[in-house]
Amino acid sequence: MPRFDVTKRPDAIKPLLALSEYVKNSGLEANLIELVLMRVSQLNGCAYCLDMHSKDARAAGETEQRLYLLQAWREAPFYSPRERAALAWCEAVTRLDPIHGVPDEVYEEARAQFSAEELIDLNMAVIVINGWNRIAIPSRAEPGHYKPARH
Repeated sequence: MPRFDVTKRPDAIKPLLALSEYVKNSGLEANLIELVLMRVSQLNGCAYCLDMHSKDARAAGETEQRLYLLQAWREAPFYSPRERAALAWCEAVTRLDPIHGVPDEVYEEARAQFSAEELIDLNMAVIVINGWNRIAIPSRAEPGHYKPARH
């Protein structure tokens, strides 16, 4: 049973909703965004967000095979160099090293695939899903009821 319902405080989530909308309209590929949102939610163990974004990813045309193997993206041959750079970036930003931050090699890989502006947008996607995970997990948001967005 959920502990609390953050939608009862709409002003509290307005900034995250606005950032989510910004990311959605940033120009980054919809399937790339969904992969990042899924991967971060896997890292954080957020069942609600995994349910939501797996449904949105499928609605956007993502394959089940790529979703099933996302946790092992380094070993799976199904991801493009751009997607791999994004996944490495989202992992490094989500698991910030307390001493070194994001490693230079991860940054260089990301910059080889993303313009400076796109990297900012990618970083915003990582920030917003980490925020949503930090609402859904402690509130114990219940997965399974989400209906996918139209793409």
